[in-house]
Amino acid sequence: MRYLKIGAASLGALVLVTLIAVITQDRLSQPPAPTRTSLIAPAARYHARIQRDHYGVPHISGPTDPDVAFGFAFAHCEDDFATIQDAALISRGQQAGVQGAKAATTDYLIRLLKVRETVASHYDTDLPADVRAVLNAYADGVNYYAALHPEKVERGLLPLTGRDVAAGFVFRTPFFYGLDHVFAKIMAPAAKASRVAMTGSLPIGSNGIAVAASKSADGATRLLVNSHQPYVGPVAWYEAVLDSGEGWHVAGGFFPGSPFMLHGHNAHLGWANTVNAPNVSTVYRLEVNPANSDQYRLDGQWKNFEKGDAAIRVKIWGPLIWTVHRPLLWSVQGPVFNTDHGMFAVRYAGMDEVRQSLQYYRLNKAANREDWLQAMRLQALPSINYIYADEKGNIGYVYNGEFPVRAEGRDWTQIQPGDRSDLIWHGYLPFERVPQIWNPASGYVFNSNNTPFAATGTQDALKQSDFSATMGVQTDMTNRAYRAEETFGADAAITDEAFRNYKFDIAYSDRSDIAQEIADVVKIDPGSDTDLSAAQALLKDWDRRTNIGSRAAALAVLMRADAAHSDRHADVPPIDALRHAIKTLKTHFGRIDPQWGQVNRVRRGKLDLAIDGGPDTYRAVYGVSQPDGTLSAAAGDTLIMFVTWDKAGALTSDSINQFGSATSDSQSSHYADQTPLFVAMKTKPVLFTQGQLAGNVEADYQPGERQKATQ
Repeated sequence: MRYLKIGAASLGALVLVTLIAVITQDRLSQPPAPTRTSLIAPAARYHARIQRDHYGVPHISGPTDPDVAFGFAFAHCEDDFATIQDAALISRGQQAGVQGAKAATTDYLIRLLKVRETVASHYDTDLPADVRAVLNAYADGVNYYAALHPEKVERGLLPLTGRDVAAGFVFRTPFFYGLDHVFAKIMAPAAKASRVAMTGSLPIGSNGIAVAASKSADGATRLLVNSHQPYVGPVAWYEAVLDSGEGWHVAGGFFPGSPFMLHGHNAHLGWANTVNAPNVSTVYRLEVNPANSDQYRLDGQWKNFEKGDAAIRVKIWGPLIWTVHRPLLWSVQGPVFNTDHGMFAVRYAGMDEVRQSLQYYRLNKAANREDWLQAMRLQALPSINYIYADEKGNIGYVYNGEFPVRAEGRDWTQIQPGDRSDLIWHGYLPFERVPQIWNPASGYVFNSNNTPFAATGTQDALKQSDFSATMGVQTDMTNRAYRAEETFGADAAITDEAFRNYKFDIAYSDRSDIAQEIADVVKIDPGSDTDLSAAQALLKDWDRRTNIGSRAAALAVLMRADAAHSDRHADVPPIDALRHAIKTLKTHFGRIDPQWGQVNRVRRGKLDLAIDGGPDTYRAVYGVSQPDGTLSAAAGDTLIMFVTWDKAGALTSDSINQFGSATSDSQSSHYADQTPLFVAMKTKPVLFTQGQLAGNVEADYQPGERQKATQ
């Protein structure tokens, strides 16, 4: 027994020594951490002022654009450093070292898509000095905050650089047109694709509409900014106002890690974004040399794969990190996926592109429509719809995308043979070939993730026949698109009140998929199933509105619980889904017709409120099922902005956020202070100018000033 104890102790000591050696080796292999002094010193170069209004929204001002970028980064870190840090680790391919194996796939993609190599090759040459100055200043602002709060910083994050900020754009933008879906279908063709890389299983949608003076009762030009995003995470909106002495003056939505307003308005013009889904990627099936798996066939010859090693640091437990090695392959087409059903390469819009930051910056500073269009002609952004309006009364819609120049006569939605170099496309169609509508006679343009061929009145509509099939322009509709036509489109003289009411529309159209599914299920003979019979009667009489008092909305929405936009992802017949909804409601609520507000909830801190709306309504709410049978809102309407230029061109705007400016600070009074307004479908004013901000300032300080006061 004594020898067994000695042996066990020796084995334990050996394991401990091995673990210490692994941890030590990993630490020694990493670059040394920067000193606190080196992170703080750059702050002396910047002169930024942070003013927070009574909702905690930061208003950043300074003499130069870099001053403002520095101050904005610091202010955003105060509210959500954790997510900014996550975004930086994602762009570095270092997330698995903090979060473990669940993040390894994203780290692998960073390497497979050559994000860091793209930045290294093009950062100094493709990004002008003024853009790099802003990116570097933003990174300095994050570093300064981190130096003052070292307890919040993950090992290996610092120092953040402008290149890291640029890398975030390089990696993120292709996923908005669904590149992750393409990858998922390659790896598992029969599996349901989901946006795992960026948003988990939550949908990305959006509404945007611009109404001209000719369609307004008061002669105003109006813009709705209404992106549908997850409530939290790396693509959740953060509201801010930036005002530089060099003319960078914007208000709107920012993502964690972005110095640039992504949509909103400046002093002269504004725009809304919605996700579009053009076919701007191509999958190629490669023929591998049976005698040499390192080669693939191209134009009758065997060509060597470009090879690499993805060394991914994965957190195992506590300080124990293990480096996992996975092979990387590229062909002349692009990144290669080696699957159990073949080898495939992908060529996609956005490859080798680093100028996203440049385009966003130029859009931010555009003083008129021509400036704005000149920024769009950069074509650095591979997708995303734009709905535009300005002080001169111009309105427009752009189905934006980098559309590959591809050979006519082929079905580019299908997998292409990988052995022909003539099928490898190079370059994109010019901006003038992109589907777009300007100042239509109908007086309005809109998009709700639907086809650009239904973006205005029928007299001004784009014709599908005018655009090449190689562009892969989508042709689908959503319920929100139908409702836009039935509300905004049907009103010849839209008042300010009506414009806002239409935004908060909670109905499903007669033309929607859900209306058709209900029509189908109510025809089915329920037999002796009294619950099914009662449910059919409820659905048949339902007004298709998702108000919190509705007694049928819960049945209808739960019947389509997996719906995102207008698509039913679950391969379950509607009648079976209805039976499941009946069972869920009876189990948790004791009846099949609880009020919708009992089921549909928005929760934040101590708040637990009923909320109107539902999936694919204009008042979009996507809930996650909870153990108690309720749905907890997690995506959909987030930052909403109403932007108006009156007949004289004077600007006003107001906004609302689903939670508050203190994104990750649960102790802040601004953690959920906007939620009651959001639930009530009301807004607050955007205090765009110093004159509007006067008298509404809760805090006024320079970056780090409040920290120094407590030391």
